Amino acid sequence: MTPPARPSPASDPALSDPATVARFAADLAALRPPAGPLALAVSGGPDSLALLLLAQAAHPGAIEAATVDHGLRPEAADEAAAVARVCATLGVPHQTLTVTLAPGNVQNAARQARYAALAGWMAARGLAALLTAHHADDQAETLLLRLNRASGVAGLAGVRPSGTVPGTRLPLLRPLLGWRRGDLAALVDQAGLIPAQDPSNTDPRFDRARLRAALATADWLDIPAVARSAAHLADADAALDWAAGREWQDGVSPAALGSYVYRPQAPRAVALRVLARLIAKLDGNEPRGSAVAGVFDALVAGQPASIGNLVARPLPEGWSFAKAPVRRAARDQA
Repeated sequence: MTPPARPSPASDPALSDPATVARFAADLAALRPPAGPLALAVSGGPDSLALLLLAQAAHPGAIEAATVDHGLRPEAADEAAAVARVCATLGVPHQTLTVTLAPGNVQNAARQARYAALAGWMAARGLAALLTAHHADDQAETLLLRLNRASGVAGLAGVRPSGTVPGTRLPLLRPLLGWRRGDLAALVDQAGLIPAQDPSNTDPRFDRARLRAALATADWLDIPAVARSAAHLADADAALDWAAGREWQDGVSPAALGSYVYRPQAPRAVALRVLARLIAKLDGNEPRGSAVAGVFDALVAGQPASIGNLVARPLPEGWSFAKAPVRRAARDQA
């Protein structure tokens, strides 16, 4: 990868277009950021460098940046150092956060470690909210990829403009969801910076890279419109969660020996979420959507079903969910 180039002492990478800065300031203000300095996650790629430039121009002296080094690539340390140099030129405090990943699902572990490190840094620095550089192209690509995998509403829902840092109550804001990747790259280029380029973004072995290449030639496709559809699906996902909460209150009750009875009244999409919540509560693991659907279909057909360490049975008063009895051999060994 090519790390961001350090601007020469005579250069000024700050943005000079008042309309661009005003647009970003309005997009960020619409998310109602809390009072206090803002935290920026800056990897050194074109998107996050554009976020750095825009945020510094809109809120000079009120932002800090951090770069997370997962230790997965030898270039990562150089990229973090290059971001630190750009931040020094802009007068933005910067910190490199080094994390160690546990074995297993590397992508998921990296995400969890990244947000945990950022949350710890924010707490130590007294930063009010985290800004990330997710944009319209990210939204559209994720929606199309998941459509191709027959995902449900939860999978198709795009990231929301505001939320919380995973595992915390810290605000997480995404002010660039209405911006295009090309526009952000142009801002970085105009500032005289050379962003880091991740080879996986153009590696045809990866689904997203293949999709990105296909979209580059599909000039008939309205990417911002697709991204807005992802936002609409996020609203639908939130509505289904709200309905599932009401269904839980009205239809789920504890029964003997730690079991639960569910008296379904809601449509399938809502009932599936209630089942998933029940299964996770009793089994301790988040179930796969296809497995939950299988349990639902069996119960509707009047048949018992098992999932994880649970058994679900249709009863006259509803559906019963309980932990499966421990087998005698296993109990004796314990």
